[in-house]
Amino acid sequence: MAATINKPAIRMHAAAATRRPVDYVWALTRIAIGWIFLWAFLDKTFGWGFATPAKRAWLEGGSPTTGFLKGTGENALGGFFGALAGQAWVDWLFMAGLLGVGAALVLGVGTRVAAAAGGLMLLLMWAAELPLTTNPFMDDHIVYAIVLVGLAMANAGATLGLGNLPIVQRHALLK
Repeated sequence: MAATINKPAIRMHAAAATRRPVDYVWALTRIAIGWIFLWAFLDKTFGWGFATPAKRAWLEGGSPTTGFLKGTGENALGGFFGALAGQAWVDWLFMAGLLGVGAALVLGVGTRVAAAAGGLMLLLMWAAELPLTTNPFMDDHIVYAIVLVGLAMANAGATLGLGNLPIVQRHALLK
């Protein structure tokens, strides 16, 4: 009897053997930014006292968007963003975004979708803060959005993540 060879396992092994140091840098960057999104979700949900006090936790009836969006009132688009503050659908969409983007980036699955969704969230937060006070247009939201594009382009989920699973490789939406 001839031995059968598991081709996906060989592909994954061969891919791991061809990793470059920059692949690990992108992977660690992916995990770090994913953790930023995931931590924001956890702190806002449970009020662990880092950015959100316990009494303002989402589980205690607090609104995860009110603090930031109410603070935009004097900004160029403050009227628009301020009107969104505290609305249940905005809170749910924001929290789903934080959780989805964070989990996808940490796990390395759906990195492209997470990069697009996270980039959109970051651009909206950037727009809410206009005009910027320390730089005419550039801030950390834009830098993170650019890095998310790089993560997607570098296929960063394939290193130190689940991006090499056969199901992920077969379905572009999961990459």
